[in-house]
Amino acid sequence: MPTGPRIAIDAMGGDSGPAAMLAGAARALRKDKTLHFLVFGDEAAVRAELANHKTLTPNVTIVHSPESISSEEKPSQAIRRARTTSMGMAIGAVKDGHADAAVSAGNTGALMAMSKLALRTMPGIDRPALAALLPTMGEHDCVMLDLGANTECDAQNLVQFAVMGSAYARTVLSISKPRVKLLNIGTEELKGTDELKEAAALLRDANYLPLKFDGFTEGDQLSRGNIDVVVTDGFSGNIALKTAEGTARFVTDLLRRAFKSSLRSKAGFALSKPALNLLKVHLDPNNHNGAVFLGLNGLIVKSHGGANPKGVANAIFVASSMVRNDITRRIGEDLDNFRAHAFAAAEQAAQ
Repeated sequence: MPTGPRIAIDAMGGDSGPAAMLAGAARALRKDKTLHFLVFGDEAAVRAELANHKTLTPNVTIVHSPESISSEEKPSQAIRRARTTSMGMAIGAVKDGHADAAVSAGNTGALMAMSKLALRTMPGIDRPALAALLPTMGEHDCVMLDLGANTECDAQNLVQFAVMGSAYARTVLSISKPRVKLLNIGTEELKGTDELKEAAALLRDANYLPLKFDGFTEGDQLSRGNIDVVVTDGFSGNIALKTAEGTARFVTDLLRRAFKSSLRSKAGFALSKPALNLLKVHLDPNNHNGAVFLGLNGLIVKSHGGANPKGVANAIFVASSMVRNDITRRIGEDLDNFRAHAFAAAEQAAQ
């Protein structure tokens, strides 16, 4: 029997359903033989795809779910059908202790709503946040949160995001003391909203936490490689993420058009193809796939709906890494530490 993390898979989510999810699981298993998968979905469809991955069969338990969540379904509607859908049943497996983490490529809003309702937030966390890895020019990716779970945030929310994002960076990126910055419209201390200024003040005084607060950053610095964790509200974070993704596609489309413009350009393409392949790998979203709902009493990973098997495998690796490193415990310890120091400082100020 496999002895590693037990990952619940929502096989019916995403653009390709069981085909991509099972191929991704098979790819992940080739690198980590200890994984075990609880696959939730239409049993006939799942078994048909599993037949294409014979080596995966011993490490899979299929659980039939009669329904699935569509990409257009409202979260309020999805919640009412949670117990009979592949997404809801995968989340339920985490809640009941049958799985250590769940991975879904389905409807983000529904996944967030059902996860929050089923798992609840950790003590000391007001709101969960959606975190993901962004490619940079540095040695490693950058953690960014929140990416859409909370459109409005106060200073305490932002501080909690910083603590959670730092724990995530320590776990997934193996950075002992991540550099944390708040996304703002300028780097000067006087810039930004009152919430940002208050959050910055709280983080500056939190030098006892395993993070290094470096102040504010602007959007044009996100990919430079000088930040490990970027903290913002979900409204700004989602816009920044989509803008970055759109810019990457714009650049690659321009290069493709330029190299097709003449015979000389086509010859140039042949000479520069190795460098362009490196660029393609760096910008490929499948190499950075796997957003995480941080702050819940359970681990839920959101795979991109259009992820290919490599992308799904990366999302599974994110989930297994968090399980092995017990990220929920790390976040809890950091929050307890922060609250204890904040309480002591308040008592001292009152004297």
